Amino acid sequence: MQRAALVGSPLVPVGPLAQLAVRRRCRFHGGVRVRSSTGKDGTGTGTGGGSEGGDGAGAAASWLSSAVGEKVDELLRREENRALLEGVEDAERRVERARAALADIERQEAAARLAREEVRRLEKRRDEIAESQRELLQAREMIDEAQRSLSSSLDEGSFGDMSSGDVDEDNERIESVKAAAVSSVVGVLASLPISFYEVEDLPQLFLRSSIVFISCALFGVTFRYAVRRDLDNIQLKTGAPAAFAFVRGLALLESGRTFELSTDTLISVTLDAAVSVVENIFIFLPAAVALDYCFKMRFLSPFPRRKQ
Repeated sequence: MQRAALVGSPLVPVGPLAQLAVRRRCRFHGGVRVRSSTGKDGTGTGTGGGSEGGDGAGAAASWLSSAVGEKVDELLRREENRALLEGVEDAERRVERARAALADIERQEAAARLAREEVRRLEKRRDEIAESQRELLQAREMIDEAQRSLSSSLDEGSFGDMSSGDVDEDNERIESVKAAAVSSVVGVLASLPISFYEVEDLPQLFLRSSIVFISCALFGVTFRYAVRRDLDNIQLKTGAPAAFAFVRGLALLESGRTFELSTDTLISVTLDAAVSVVENIFIFLPAAVALDYCFKMRFLSPFPRRKQ
């Protein structure tokens, strides 16, 4: 009878707050675990451990769900529990915002990875372009050098059969003076370290520098006439300063020295001669390099120059 009365008892409608609470809770009835859930119309379905699938157990579970739902709804309507419910809702909103922020961060990280890959690709492309530019500069320098060599060869061929009457003597004198000035200035500057080491006072330094100035001026004029327009002949351009260095070095060694026929004297003279020749090579070789540079930069004109 009690079972029939329990089954036939009317069900009280359940409020929405109770539905939300009951949907997530498990209760025990008669020592058996019961899970309940409600639909949109407030009716519930449950499963009892005592009689699985029975109509009586289902009705009992529905009545129990309704009763529990009423109690939960009544508790949630109270003022002291309203703050708790609002806190739960705020927590849910914060969770949603956190999920949205996390998704945004993931999108930003993906965009950053793509940007880094693009930057690496552009840097690699930049290095390739820089390497190509260096190769182009080297090729351009080689082309310029070939053009200068070709122009020098053509000029040499055109001036080979030129008579003395076709030479512009006034311009030749000017070019010779310019060559002497360049050679003498560079030679004196190159000789200063050696002069500072060997001389003891200022008059000796002035005398030595004056001699170097005159020697290098004569060397500049001779170098211009010796090289002429054969600017790519490295043997000719190095042979001229070496010849001047040997002549001047041996001449300085000969002056003011008495020679005795002995082994020690011979060794001493040989060493002094080698040192003197090397010193003069360091004087005339920079002058030759400066003259060659001036010829190639068109600051000086090689011999000869045709009349305009």
